Parts: sequence; C-alpha cells; structure tokens
Amino acid sequence: MDAVVETTALTKRYGSVIALADCDLALPRGKVTGLVGPNGAGKTTLIHLAIGLLRPTAGIVRVFGHDSTSEILKILPRVGFVAQDRPLYRDLTILESLELGRRLNERWDADYALARVRRFGLPLSRKIKTLSTGQRAHVATSLALGKRPELILLDEPVANLDPVARLALLEELMSVVAEDGLTVIFSANALADVERVCDHIVILVNGCPRLAGDTEELIKSHVVAIGPRTQGVSAMDGELIEAHHAERQTIRLLRGQGPRVDDGTIVRPATLEEIVLGYMRPAMEVAA
Repeated sequence: MDAVVETTALTKRYGSVIALADCDLALPRGKVTGLVGPNGAGKTTLIHLAIGLLRPTAGIVRVFGHDSTSEILKILPRVGFVAQDRPLYRDLTILESLELGRRLNERWDADYALARVRRFGLPLSRKIKTLSTGQRAHVATSLALGKRPELILLDEPVANLDPVARLALLEELMSVVAEDGLTVIFSANALADVERVCDHIVILVNGCPRLAGDTEELIKSHVVAIGPRTQGVSAMDGELIEAHHAERQTIRLLRGQGPRVDDGTIVRPATLEEIVLGYMRPAMEVAA
C-alpha cells in the first residue's frame, strides 16, 4: 500500500486518560478514508497528531514519510485541514478570508479557491458571522482546498449541517477527489456519510483500531448468519465477531463464509453499518 499517513505504536495520553493506545495504521494515498467510532474513540486526536497540533506521548506518526513532530514544516504546505468547529475570523468578509488565505499560504491558488466559494453562490461581501453553519462549512473547506493540498484532513466536516448542506459538501469533496486525485481523511459519526463516500475505513474503539481496510473488501469478507439459537458456529465457518440472541434465534456477524449447515440458517452479505457496529459494540461493552 502507498500510505500517505502511517502510525507506529502511536500513543497519546491526557493525564490518566488514554486517547490512543499503541496504534499502528497505514492510510492509503488517493482514497477517501473514514475514521469511525464512538465519541472519545481517538478520531480527533489522530487527526490532530497528524497535523502537528498535538505531540504523541509515545510512538510516531508520519505524513508523506515525514515525522509530524520534528518535520511538520515539510508537511503543512501539502496538507489542508478543517477543524470540527470550523474556526474562521467572524468579522472578516468571505473575500477578506480568501485574501488572508493567500497571504498565509505559499501554494495558494486564488482562482481555484474563489471558484469553490462561488460554486455555492456565497456573496463575497458577506461577513463570516452572518453566514449559516452550512455556509461557514463551505468557506472553511474552500480555504483548505485553496492551498491545492495533496491531503485534506477533516474533523467531522458535516457535523451540525442540515441534510441539504451535508449532501452538498460531500458531493463537493467527491468532485475534488475525482478531478484532482486528492487524498481525504475525515472523522465521522454518521455511517450513511461513510458508506456514501469512503473507499477505506478505520474503526477506532477506546483508542485502538479494531478494523481497517477498503470498504468493498470488508463487505465481501463479512456475512450475517441468522439461525436457531442453539446452533453453534464452528471455527471453519469464519471468525465470530459479534452475536445477538433473541428468544428463538441468534444473529451472528462473521468474518468468513458463514456456517454450512442445513438447519434453516440464513446467510447473507453484511452491510457496512452491520460491520462497523459489530466491531464497535463488543469492545465498548468490555470497556464499560
């Protein structure tokens, strides 16, 4: 794999709280990677470590092969970043915000950034504080893209957006990926967004990666088996990830082909949502 972000034994502690624990990951170049997991799983921490906003307690994170702690100046010109709260100067107009982006970034493409703003019909004379949440999200993303980055890191990019603004922003990102071959890494809680746009996913639970891989391959390699509650599943049928027991039946998520028995058990492909929840729930229950 041609990895754009790699972590080795990456650990981050906040006092007694462990945000990331001995994390080994390789996130592919040229794809859209979704970081999914419950609140507090370490998604934001991982992004902040990659962009140099945090220093690891132990281990290392490399972006484009450079250490994000000691070589951050080699990384920043090639990376766009939008934080979850989309920090912008509220008293500046959109045009003034674009001008600030030009002054702060050597690789700034003014025409490109302006085109992205105009795509959403935003008046350049409007002050940031007068914009809706969705409009501010579009401005923040346009500023990040104006650097013409090779990688863009987004922390909950569609959080608090209405469905129309949410879809518009995701479609904008996908158009940029298609046109420019941009690598995108974003954290998300809404699985529908992940399923819509992600080529690759990482499931984080309690600071540890539970599963990582291309979405199509993960879907192909997992099945759901619904059968009698008394029916066991042998090791040869696949790795048991999670099981739910009802009064008369058991629903199992398996990594593998599923049970080969003639007892009425139904085996079908797992959805991405079932896979994500199946890996998240058992680890969360153990932690609780």
